[in-house]
This record gives sequence, C-alpha cells and structure tokens, in this order.
Amino acid sequence: MQVSVENTSALERRMTIGVPAERIETEVNMRLQQTARKAKIPGFRPGKVPMSVIRQRYEDGARQEALGDLIQATFYEAVVEQKLNPAGAPSVEPKTFEKGKDLEYIATFEVFPEFTVAGFESISVERLSADVADSDLDNMLEILRKQNVSFEVADRAAQNEDQLNIDFVGKIDGEAFAGGSATGTQLVLGSGRMIPGFEDGLVGAKAGEERVLNLTFPEDYQNLELAGKTAEFTVTVNTVSAPTLPELNETFFKQFGIKETNIEGFRTEVRKNMERELRQAIKSKVKNQVMDGLLAANPIEVPKALLENEVNRLRVQAVQQFGGNIKPDQLPAELFEEQAKRRVELGLIVAEVVKQFDLKPEDTRVRELIQEMASAYQEPEQVVAWYYKNEQQMNEVRSVVLEEQVVDTVLQKASVTDKAVSYEEAVKPVEAPQAD
Repeated sequence: MQVSVENTSALERRMTIGVPAERIETEVNMRLQQTARKAKIPGFRPGKVPMSVIRQRYEDGARQEALGDLIQATFYEAVVEQKLNPAGAPSVEPKTFEKGKDLEYIATFEVFPEFTVAGFESISVERLSADVADSDLDNMLEILRKQNVSFEVADRAAQNEDQLNIDFVGKIDGEAFAGGSATGTQLVLGSGRMIPGFEDGLVGAKAGEERVLNLTFPEDYQNLELAGKTAEFTVTVNTVSAPTLPELNETFFKQFGIKETNIEGFRTEVRKNMERELRQAIKSKVKNQVMDGLLAANPIEVPKALLENEVNRLRVQAVQQFGGNIKPDQLPAELFEEQAKRRVELGLIVAEVVKQFDLKPEDTRVRELIQEMASAYQEPEQVVAWYYKNEQQMNEVRSVVLEEQVVDTVLQKASVTDKAVSYEEAVKPVEAPQAD
C-alpha cells in the first residue's frame, strides 16, 4: 500500500492511497467463495455451482462490496501509519477504479489541531465566598410561601399581586390579530406575563368592569410581526381574587417532602438546600472564569466537522426543549454556531489539559460528588447505590469530576482573588454581555 499526504490547510489533509490489485482480487475471490457455498441457482445443487457461473452472476456486486470495505480498511491503516488523527469522516474520490488495476483514491479530511495549552498565569479569577445568614433564610421562606399562594375572590378593586380572571380582545388598526384574544384566562398583576402596560392598566379595576388599553409591543418582541406595533386591548374583568399566603405549618412542610413537622426542622432542611445551591453557584462562577481564560489564552482553529456535529446536536436539543413540528435541520445553523464553536474549543482545550497533566478522575471526589447530589433526596443512600450500579451515570459523574480537576489545575497557576459577598450576590446568575 502506497500513501502520500498533502497539507491543504492548517487542519485539512489530502491523502492519496494506492491499493495493489492483488489485494483487491483476494478480497473479491473470498466473497465469491462465500457466495458459492450458499448460492441457490436452478439446475445446480447448493455448493456445487461452477465458479464461472458464480462470477458471471455475482462478481460485480462482490467487487463493489470489496472495494468499499478496502477503502474503509486502508484509510484506517494509512492514518495510523502516518500518525494522523482525523476529526471526521473523509471525503473519498477514486482516481483509478478499473478491474485488474491497482486501486488509487484520494481521501480528504480534517485532523484535530495539535497545540499545547498555556497562559495559565494570565488568567484572573474572582472567587466568591458567602454564608447563608438568618435573613437569607427568612427571605427564602417568604419566597416559598409566595410560590404556594392561594387566591380567594374579593369584592374590591384589583391590586398588584391579585389574580384576575379576564376576557380580552386585541386589535391592530381595528382588526383582531392571531394570539391577541382569550377568554377566562387567569392573570396575576405584577407577574410580568403580559406586555408592558397591560397589567398596570388593570390595577384598580373591579369585577364586571371593562377597560380599554392602548399599548405598544416592545421592539424586541418575540413575534416579529407584532414587534413595535400599537394595539388596542378591550379587557373585561370577570373576578378579582386576593392572595393568601400559607401558614408555616405541618401541612405546608409536607408539600416539600420534608419529614420534619416543626419550623425549626424545616428551616434546617431549607438552609441545607441553600448552602448546596451556594456551593454550586460559587463553583460554577469560578469554572466559567477559568474556561473564559483558557479560551482567551489559547486561540485554536476548530475542525469544521466537529463544529457541524455540535451545531446539529444543539439543533436537536432546541427541538426537544421547545417542541413543535419543526425538524432540527430546519433551524438555521447560524443560531447555534457561536455556542457550538465555544463548546468545541473548550472540549479540545480541556482534553489537552487532561493529557498534558495526566489527569484521571479521583475516586474520592467522584464519591463526594455523588453524595452531594444524593443529599438533595429523601433517601440519599438509595440514590448513591443507583449511581454505582449505573455505569453510564458513573461515567458522566467522572467527566464532571475530571473537569473540576482541570479547573483546580488552572487555579494553581492563575491569579485568584477572594471576595466575600452576600448570599444573594453569590447565587445571582451572571448576566450575559449585551450586544452592541
């Protein structure tokens, strides 16, 4: 087998492979002999069909099959011989494809980029620290009460946080528009569910009252056909219901699957969950800063094949998340390219850090992570046992631990500043940068 390689770009390789005719004929003959043993042809007993007849009937198919298998096999042999690491399937173009002659074909493909991860010292990380104060716990209990609020019909004017049952008809230029009308819908004033001005316009309304609201859809409204347009909504208030917060009692506690029946025990359980959320939030923010730093310090070229695969994966995720009748390939690739590029780059960089520092998931950390996740359940021992019996889940946990070890490796050389903050600030999501 003859092999030559041409570098057509930083990552693309054009490999010419020659396969001797003798190897091809050996493969073809082997397939014909296999066919001869089981071929059923009128006038001949099974296994007694002359090879000349077998060749006449089956040689073309056997040759095509042999050539396909040989291309696959010799491509693998060639990349091993040339010490190449393909990043996707090759595009194959035959140069010679004639019976009795050597097979020669060209395989064009991309390889994984070769690089060394560096620049750890240039990475700056702000590591937050916080505690769950009693006031934070009190705020959380109030949030839980509001999430479980009930409503009772009230004979008074509507206030913020009241629930209204309403009918409404929306019109633009005097004509009703799709999705602009509803009957018997429940709306909590101040929830921000409707466009700006809609809920404010119903404050002070009473049951049986009709109000006309002239409002403008936001310029960035999700329905582009309505964005920036002015609409008139005629709203009829059917009922006004006032909110009633639940008492912190045994009935309330049971809604959260907590065995404790007193306020002290409930506060303890809620505090544990808040502390778990706090640890995860701090760890996540540190990780994001490390990953951003690695990307900035190690610009690499991404193989197109890997980028396309990641775009397609994100398309499928989007369809699964939002549903509808749309197919993944109907979503524009541009919607996912930036996110896909970041993921692929980070995947390559993280893998190289693992390789450079010979990192392996530590069993102790794997066990600690499983126990941490299991602690959120009522029967943590059963959850731990389930993980250890499920190899796929264990591999996912090991991947998370390995990524954490990558972060720790970077932090040893990065510039790290510790900052004490409140619980609320520590768990607050990082805002995405605004586009110019």
